[in-house]
Amino acid sequence: MEVDPREKLLSTKETSKEEEEEEELSLVKRVLEESKLMWIVAAPAIFTRSSTFGINVITQAFVGHIGSRELAAFALVFTVLIRFVNGVLYGMASALSTLCGQAYGAKEYGMMGVYLQRSWIVLSLTAIILLPFFIFTTQILILLGQDESIAEVAGTISLWSIPIIFAYIVSFTCQTFLQSQSKNVIIAFLAAFSIIFHVCLSWLLVIKLNLGLPSALIATSLAYWIPNIGQLIFVTCGWCDQTWKGFSFLAFKELWAVVKLSISAGAMLCLELWYNTILVLLTGNMKNAEVEIDALSICLNINGWEMMISLGFMAAASVRVANELGKGSAKAAKFSIIVTVLTSLTIGFILFLFFLFFRERLAYIFTSNKEVADAVGDLSPLLSISILLNSVQPVLSGVAIGAGWQSIVAYVNIGCYYVIGLPVGIVLGKIIDMQVKGIWIGMLFGTFVQTVVLIIITYKTNWDEQVTIARNSVNRWSKVEGTDQETKINRSDN
Repeated sequence: MEVDPREKLLSTKETSKEEEEEEELSLVKRVLEESKLMWIVAAPAIFTRSSTFGINVITQAFVGHIGSRELAAFALVFTVLIRFVNGVLYGMASALSTLCGQAYGAKEYGMMGVYLQRSWIVLSLTAIILLPFFIFTTQILILLGQDESIAEVAGTISLWSIPIIFAYIVSFTCQTFLQSQSKNVIIAFLAAFSIIFHVCLSWLLVIKLNLGLPSALIATSLAYWIPNIGQLIFVTCGWCDQTWKGFSFLAFKELWAVVKLSISAGAMLCLELWYNTILVLLTGNMKNAEVEIDALSICLNINGWEMMISLGFMAAASVRVANELGKGSAKAAKFSIIVTVLTSLTIGFILFLFFLFFRERLAYIFTSNKEVADAVGDLSPLLSISILLNSVQPVLSGVAIGAGWQSIVAYVNIGCYYVIGLPVGIVLGKIIDMQVKGIWIGMLFGTFVQTVVLIIITYKTNWDEQVTIARNSVNRWSKVEGTDQETKINRSDN
């Protein structure tokens, strides 16, 4: 019996249609699964970073009730000195994300606790090296031409801020360690408790008891250390039994490799964080500087809050890429990049439209000065573009952290930010006389070039080769650990 060709054709079409539907359902399922894995890391990370950012904002508000000189000194210390140290330590701690993320993906769980301890050693030594900046803050500021009375108050603030430096070490490393295992919900709960505690204690000490500047800084230090103590208990007291095997002398081995990766990571992120600081410094020499700086500070404050969302996605990208490379799945690593970038870009585009629409109306949340509000409205298009670029660029930096490309991206940042963006900004702002808008356009141009370069690097990367590199790296570290374990066994047998 012969089959009708038309029936055969119809059957073939139905089969291909069913296959297409299955592929679509499979794609939707994969996107949902990857989104779930991404948000497990991103959501707590966004909340935690927003809470941490909020601690400084709350402290600044309470210090403002103490006096204008204290507020100026606080702004100086926290905008320049603390931000500088934060950038160095946060950048260096991101090296731990590469190591722990890839080890967790490769199921080399025992190595992660050793990596954490190595990172504590490297970051603690770095903090000790940076201590003179805090001890001699007054003298440094006077040499730089700052008002002597403000410099003296700033010196007091910097000395009281020393515990915050060491709090950063525990906070950044423990968060990275837990994020690599997708166990960071505890971090969000601790952050929520910390910010509520900070508001209550600051009100009691500063407003109710009127204990002055030291009390505000004590409240700030406690707000940083309370979640750290909770994280340390969670890590070391049984909730991470697979990845924490106790303190080990292995932490003192192979330190130089960790130092090199940490320096590369620190340079990469510091070059990004200092970029906006330069924007503020250049604006100080503009015409009508007071209005321009007020308007710019409002825009950067909004941009800073939004940046916490981007940093959450950066953490998610670094964890997901590192985990998949450690597992040996190049395809899954690429898919996680696409999902994370598109999710972050969608949120960034919504915020882009929001800030483009409301413009100067948002400024009245921060100021009642119409001139400043109008200046904010004038800068709003640039703020909106910044937010849009921030929705992609940090995610790609997270990819670089997950893959261990920190040194490559550090060179990219130098070229794009300081060789291209900064000179263009100075030319537009000062020579062509576009003022703060010109400087900001130049800085945005540098960020845009950097984003394009990172997209090209990510697209052109041979991810199968990256899997091999990640596996070799994990195997090299595990052999060191394995050799040490064998030595211990042999000694015990003898």
